[in-house]
Amino acid sequence: MGVPEQKIEQKIEKITNRQVSAIRPLSGGCVGDVYRVVMQSGPDLVAKVGDGQSGLAVEGASLEYLKNLSDLPVPEVLFSDDNLLLMTFLPSTGGLGPGAQAHAGELVANLHLISHENGFGFDSATIIGGLHQPNPWNKNWVDFFRDQRLLYMGRTALDAGNLPGQLMKRLEKFAGDLGRFIQSPEKSSLIHGDMWTGNVLADGGRISGFIDPAIYYADPEIELAFTQMFGTFNDAFFSAYKNIKKINAGFFEERLSIYNLYPLLVHVRLFAGGYVGSVDATLKKFGY
Repeated sequence: MGVPEQKIEQKIEKITNRQVSAIRPLSGGCVGDVYRVVMQSGPDLVAKVGDGQSGLAVEGASLEYLKNLSDLPVPEVLFSDDNLLLMTFLPSTGGLGPGAQAHAGELVANLHLISHENGFGFDSATIIGGLHQPNPWNKNWVDFFRDQRLLYMGRTALDAGNLPGQLMKRLEKFAGDLGRFIQSPEKSSLIHGDMWTGNVLADGGRISGFIDPAIYYADPEIELAFTQMFGTFNDAFFSAYKNIKKINAGFFEERLSIYNLYPLLVHVRLFAGGYVGSVDATLKKFGY
């Protein structure tokens, strides 16, 4: 733990005016170490503890944005700065069965109905997997996805020594032709931005919450694509989603692979390994 446990307890007790009974480690935490905080009275809490440069304040602000603007279930933020993010604890006792899948489809489709007049991006940078995610506003999605997602994260992975230079050149060629493969939608959609199984909580056959957001306004297909990278959602999800929001033809056959280049590049930057081969295979699929 980066901060002494006693200091964490004291800070939480001062914020909540309640006594801490125990602090227990939880899984996850690219941005900070995660703990379940058992209180002597009242519901348990979740604490993320950072080093002052971890982006926890950004995560807290993102959760509050989703809470205030959407019906997506997220933890309530009790306190946030770059040393501590304190949230309500959300129950998670079951997997993503058919009921939870359908519920998720409804929730995500309604999230994607929220748009922004500025187009694609966000008022500030956000965080994905602990990495800086730039979001300068752009009226054109193709330009935004090319410059702020593919090329930005590709160069970040290259600079880290995790993406081979020759592969970066191929990525640049593909990015230059991006308009052949995707188009800019008329309206942007608010997305969670990091929607994989570990960030989706279910309880009693329903979704209890979404955590660790990397929000911005995007083509919603980039979110739908990422849900397939690790097999998070299935046909029950997509059936419920399509009852509320249309998915255009060609997404599953072609654009899904294109949009997953971005999370693949994030994983190349973080882990290298087999993700480099996945980027290579996707570029080959499209002739690059």
